[in-house]
Amino acid sequence: MSYCFNIGICLVLVILQTTVMPYLSMLDRFYDLLIPFIVYLSLSRPIREGLLFVCFLGFIMDNLSGSFFGLYLTSYFWLFIGVKGITQLLQVGKRVTSITVIVAAGVLAENLIFLGSFVIFSPEQQLAGDAVKIVAVQILWALLTGSVFLIIFRNTHNWLDTGFRALYARRQNE
Repeated sequence: MSYCFNIGICLVLVILQTTVMPYLSMLDRFYDLLIPFIVYLSLSRPIREGLLFVCFLGFIMDNLSGSFFGLYLTSYFWLFIGVKGITQLLQVGKRVTSITVIVAAGVLAENLIFLGSFVIFSPEQQLAGDAVKIVAVQILWALLTGSVFLIIFRNTHNWLDTGFRALYARRQNE
């Protein structure tokens, strides 16, 4: 059931990010919607399961974006590994403030990886003057909505898991 939930969330978030959000002017500087899901995977799923979906998401986003191939895969991989390491080292727990900071740090890390690769692979091009402003707006969005996404992912997963267990138990009793 967990795999079906993760696949469904992956597809919904990729579709929202690539087809819906570019046409909403209020959300044109919104952060990558997959970052809270990767943080959720690193906080609640085992490493094997989480890495499978991180690689799946990175591969899909690399194919859909016009960026250098492997950019999303690299950023998602390091975000997953970083969050796993930090949460084991610091014993973050389930506090909303610490989870919000982790999502915002993930947004910052992804933007630094993107900007760094842009500088390395295109040294003749200049960065946009408002790049810092865009990153700041994305971090602010992450601070406001990151924990909401994580709570939605957790509650939806628990709700579906409880429903499927009840359905399975009912089928066993028949």
